[in-house]
Amino acid sequence: MIFGFGCDMPVIEKCAGKTAAKTMWDMSIEAIDILRNRVDQHQIQCDLQQGHLHAAIKPRQMQELEEWQASLEKHYGYTSLSLWDQQQVQSQMASERYIGGLFDVNSGHIHPLNYTLGLAKAALKAGVTIYTHSAVTKVTRKSKANVCHTNQGQVTAQQVLFCGNAYMGNLVPEISRKIMPVGTYIGATEPLGKERACALIKNNMAVADINFVLDYFRMSADYRVLFGGRVSYSTLTPPNLTHSMQQRMLSVFPQLADLKMDYSWGGNVAITMNRGPHFGHLGEDLYFAQGFSGHGIAATGLAGKLLAEAVAGQTERFDLFNEINHLPFPGGTLLRTPALVLAMAWYRLRDML
Repeated sequence: MIFGFGCDMPVIEKCAGKTAAKTMWDMSIEAIDILRNRVDQHQIQCDLQQGHLHAAIKPRQMQELEEWQASLEKHYGYTSLSLWDQQQVQSQMASERYIGGLFDVNSGHIHPLNYTLGLAKAALKAGVTIYTHSAVTKVTRKSKANVCHTNQGQVTAQQVLFCGNAYMGNLVPEISRKIMPVGTYIGATEPLGKERACALIKNNMAVADINFVLDYFRMSADYRVLFGGRVSYSTLTPPNLTHSMQQRMLSVFPQLADLKMDYSWGGNVAITMNRGPHFGHLGEDLYFAQGFSGHGIAATGLAGKLLAEAVAGQTERFDLFNEINHLPFPGGTLLRTPALVLAMAWYRLRDML
């Protein structure tokens, strides 16, 4: 649950200008507030915790964090950040891997499935009907009478919102070319027990390094280490995933070598070429929101609010995101994955060097 978007703000400034970028930045902070407010309003039990650290592994990254903090404070008025040196990081986390970090008290972490289930329960209570196992296979676009086809039947609607993100496939070709599904993976250890867990991460923050292919981790409510990382551009689960996630975790916490990894799993996120969010219209009554590029926990809540405003005829805030220019991934359906693999190999090499 973090501020900003998947891209750095200069990317948005270049597309939309500084004034619009500032408005979009403010909406990214609003996204965190939306999440917290919904948890409070609907009493969703999702283990909401404050605190997130962007961690630096090498001096170059520490300099990047320092410049990032200065820019966000100067240009965006964001003052919730604290730059920590190695001693400060180690005072809160029992790891020698990091030389410092940028701590944000406003960001944090949640149990994402329980949050989602809580939103669904609130929607049902408000009178919404949710149909599962009814994937839309085709949309026939007609003014004021769009038809969504499923294997069990069809639905006619004036407005249609496309929110399938990494799982929408080629249902809408003109927007599917602008995103790439990417697999990301998590392992969960056996429970550490409260005492050992609290000694590992004293302030219960979430942590992510700032490598291009990053590691991210936090403690669960039942005192397991949840450790995420790796990527798969084919969306196929890597072999020996459990062992691989354990080895990545041990690079940060070697003292956990006695723990077994109880679970490992993965899912897809949708990235855009520039990592900025991709929101827009397809004709008068068709809307979409996709390409959250790893920031979906907070940003999807914002997208839902903006979509609701647009459907109600208030499109100003939603349309602002049209200013972010999105190019299709090169190579088309067949070659875009190997092209991305080559590009990511360069960034991994850069991280290692």
